[in-house]
Amino acid sequence: MADELWSRRPRYLKTADPMPMLRPPDLVDSAEPGVVVALRPGDQVAVKFRRGTFLLASADLQAAGGPSTPDQA
Repeated sequence: MADELWSRRPRYLKTADPMPMLRPPDLVDSAEPGVVVALRPGDQVAVKFRRGTFLLASADLQAAGGPSTPDQA
């Protein structure tokens, strides 16, 4: 499951730890690709970025194989 993805900037980030915490969204740049490490219930995906692993809604992700940044679609 090591697919690289772009993420849209959420209002907050939820860590993928056993005891999740809310973190500020500026920990992950929207141009930073992440790697899927797990699929979670409720349409959530655990994605590993440079600054940690966070739970994101699958609707907020897009494949990184296309344009160099998500804004150039």
